[in-house]
Amino acid sequence: MYLFSIFLPLALIVLENKGHLFAEIVYVIASKYLMMMSYDKKAKKFILNLIDKYPESYKGHELLAKIYERENEMEKAIDEYVLAVDRNSKDYKSYYKIAELLNNLGKKDEAIEMLNHLLDTKPEIYEASMLLGSLLCEQERFKEAVSVYMDALKYTPVDYDLYYDLGIAYTRLNDFSSAKECYEKAAEINHRNHIAKYNLGQIALLEKDLDEAEKYFEECLLDEELEAKAYYQLAKIAMVKGEKDKAIVFMNKAIEIDKSYIEIISNEEIFSSIKQYIIIPKVINKEQERKELGKKEKNIQDYLEETYILINDINENEVKNRINEKVDNIFKNEELKRIKREAEKNLDFESIDSFNIQKEKDY
Repeated sequence: MYLFSIFLPLALIVLENKGHLFAEIVYVIASKYLMMMSYDKKAKKFILNLIDKYPESYKGHELLAKIYERENEMEKAIDEYVLAVDRNSKDYKSYYKIAELLNNLGKKDEAIEMLNHLLDTKPEIYEASMLLGSLLCEQERFKEAVSVYMDALKYTPVDYDLYYDLGIAYTRLNDFSSAKECYEKAAEINHRNHIAKYNLGQIALLEKDLDEAEKYFEECLLDEELEAKAYYQLAKIAMVKGEKDKAIVFMNKAIEIDKSYIEIISNEEIFSSIKQYIIIPKVINKEQERKELGKKEKNIQDYLEETYILINDINENEVKNRINEKVDNIFKNEELKRIKREAEKNLDFESIDSFNIQKEKDY
């Protein structure tokens, strides 16, 4: 008791000299305990009392921000996080929280500004780089997103999501060579995640490398979320290769897993010669219903698909244009021949007439 009565006051003096008030510590511990037990109203009362007593309490404002966040009072939460940052400029978690909440409220530009400021100070914060890159991609500022992801790779060189998102940014810049490198790196880091491999398959299709595309899509058959999409792509490859029997099997496999492919395949010109072999499934079990991919993954796969269709259309139009040019040239040549023949005829008639006139004169 004697030792306790000496050391406890000394400990409190040391804490207070370092800026930690004993009363504040008690309030904070009590509030955290109440929050942990889900007694948010009581915790809030404690924290408000703490802030009333110690307005400069960094911990008090941070805890109050968390409670407002749990109560879905996002604007108030942001205000409290800002006050926490004002009192502790090294509270980088609160910086990130402000940006995250601004993003959730749809204030994208303010979130981007906050994240840029945070990364200027602490470039190694992974979450900040990922969120900033995502927001820049949403605004189609893909070159800036690439720069953010490349900087993040200096601090996190082995990360699936980082390479995958960098691949997305390069894809949207139509730099398919760089995108391919990123997806390959992502697939190498996490070989069980097949979404990067699906994108590699789509890029291989753009490059007309059917065998490589086929290899990637076959690997995607192991992924329940990508199975229908992979069968659909394999059916297209089989049609290009002239393997109609295989195409019919793959086409119906895709439809069996996801019935929405009935309409997709029916509208695809490439399948026009085998549409009559579509088998409409009688019953679709819940287990067979398609699992939705994330918005980010779906968007980039749709973009690659649209690019593939566009390139094919351009190629077809180019062929048509060349045929039309040849036909036009044929017609032009025939027209020139006709004009030439007529001109020659006219010349012959003129020379005969002039000969007869000369004879008459001589006579």
